Amino acid sequence: MYEPNDRMDTKLACAWVRGVSLRTSEPVLAGDLTTKPIDQLTPEEVQCILTAGKKAEMKLYRFKNHHDLPRVKRVLGILSGLQPESLLDVGSGRGVFLFPFLHTFPGVPVTSLDLLPHRVQLLQDVQQGGYPHLTALEQDITQWQMPDDSFDVVTLLEVLEHIPNVEEAIRAAVRLAKRSVIVSVPSKPDNNPEHIHLLTKPILTELFAKAGCANLHFDGVPNHLIAVAWL
Repeated sequence: MYEPNDRMDTKLACAWVRGVSLRTSEPVLAGDLTTKPIDQLTPEEVQCILTAGKKAEMKLYRFKNHHDLPRVKRVLGILSGLQPESLLDVGSGRGVFLFPFLHTFPGVPVTSLDLLPHRVQLLQDVQQGGYPHLTALEQDITQWQMPDDSFDVVTLLEVLEHIPNVEEAIRAAVRLAKRSVIVSVPSKPDNNPEHIHLLTKPILTELFAKAGCANLHFDGVPNHLIAVAWL
């Protein structure tokens, strides 16, 4: 039997295994293991689902807990003060922030955008496997036609440094958010070839001002700058 540890979010991992099983019929899960509400699974049923996923060579380590990462803890703390009614997470990637958010704010409607199909598929499987309040879309925020103020809070965490048209991304986030936009970016140069911008306080201040938002508060943790725009 597969023995989960406290470094894994077993609920999310179970949802993923169940979602993949529902979509592909593999791994095979007996009885009501794919339909029982995820919060009602017994420890034995959780172990059974994870064991099936492990035997199917599913990469369960994707659901390692990242709650203690300083930048994740800081943003979750900000959101605890905001108590968002809905969230748009742009560039969710491997779920380093999104998975702790789902754990910390159960039931809050979350929409995730990402450009990579396999990232979107993983989140869609999690949704199907037990997180109905999660929506995952393959979409570019700069091209996304959604009404203004569609989401209470928008997060762009470790993503703006990757986006060619960063000004349009910020403008879109401000347009889509009702109350706040939260950004985190590297605070100093690094050797990641995918980082095409170094976004300093003055640069972010100017970009948000161009988007119509002058109320910007800066925070930070080692190696990361965090900005909270109040709308």
